[in-house]
Amino acid sequence: MSLIRHPAAPNLPLAPGQYDSRYQEGLNNVLRLYFNRVSNNLLALFGSYGGRFIQFPIGSFYDATDQVAVSTTTAYPITFSNTSIKNNIAITNNSELRVASIGYYNIQFSVQLANNDNATQDIDIWFRKNGTDIANSNSRFGLAPRKSAGDPYHVIGALNFIVFMTPADYVQLYWRTSNVNAYIEYYAASSSPDRPAIPSVILTATLASGGVAA
Repeated sequence: MSLIRHPAAPNLPLAPGQYDSRYQEGLNNVLRLYFNRVSNNLLALFGSYGGRFIQFPIGSFYDATDQVAVSTTTAYPITFSNTSIKNNIAITNNSELRVASIGYYNIQFSVQLANNDNATQDIDIWFRKNGTDIANSNSRFGLAPRKSAGDPYHVIGALNFIVFMTPADYVQLYWRTSNVNAYIEYYAASSSPDRPAIPSVILTATLASGGVAA
């Protein structure tokens, strides 16, 4: 892979009062060298198929445990125990999404919800930034009663949200339940046929656009 180096502005020689072939040749050589460097940078940046060497911030995280509530009147942070992909985006303190670059981030979650109660229940999931709820970021997922004892109703809750972040910020997912029998569930890998495990939560984040807040 070619390295991308910033080409210095060409130091153009002063033009003589009259045409001089040696001056013209020297000028052409200076410009040729500069534009060759610019061209090499563009080739290294975009490659044969365009953009293959551009590394945008990206993160993918998941949890492999059940997450349950003790109280229906308490908000709980959704936590993450594993990292799948991490490039300038990370999870700290098990629940805090942090970034290394300023910009707008597309944050998406997929939560495996379960209800082991005999009645319909609700689970709310929303975003917090720096410990404060983000306005209009909540979603409510209705869960039907369990199918039978030991076989809860289950459904995926999914959403994406755009958040402006700086390296000083952190974003969290929070949840609450209308009944402690409604929770976030992890499913181990299964057989007959072989199937991968189902994380209780998957969270992904990508840089959507750089810049400052509008």
